[in-house]
Amino acid sequence: MIEYIRGEVTEANPAYVVLETSGIGYFINISLNTFTSVKVSEKLKLYIYEVIREDSHSLYGFIDKKERELFLLLISVSGVGPNTARMILSSLSTSELENVIASKNESVLKNVKGIGAKTAQRIIVDLKDKIKTASLTLDNSNVSVNETSEEAIAALTMLGFPTNVSKKCVDAILKDDPTMKVELVIKQALKML
Repeated sequence: MIEYIRGEVTEANPAYVVLETSGIGYFINISLNTFTSVKVSEKLKLYIYEVIREDSHSLYGFIDKKERELFLLLISVSGVGPNTARMILSSLSTSELENVIASKNESVLKNVKGIGAKTAQRIIVDLKDKIKTASLTLDNSNVSVNETSEEAIAALTMLGFPTNVSKKCVDAILKDDPTMKVELVIKQALKML
């Protein structure tokens, strides 16, 4: 089992990177969260998960161990494969995913491409006890901001806007006024998008 690969990034896009180390280029599948830390021609260390099958050998890379742990938890759920887990981690940050599972918020998971109602329920049921509650201690103001943010992003996604664009817009609005109601956040975001 490979724990991590450290090398120079020779190629990068939102779905994968090529890391060269000792003259070998490793094609490594990544999430959008990891991609934000990648810069071509710079050194990078990625924590690795290997998928070895009869017809393929794939590597999945993560910027930190926490993201890899969540990936491993996700693929332990029946019906969730490595690519689906990577899609979830591309749509939600690790803390957002932990909050969604802890708060049993199926609607946010259903907004992820490829996740239906049954899979969202299964993820929550299987993982709610495995997510570390210590990392989920938030004060009430953060919880309400997170709920407002999630509801606004979900509404904008249903209206056809990309999740990542909607998230950036909603985060900018709530940064200025964290007490804003969901309806006002959505109206403001529609003006900005």
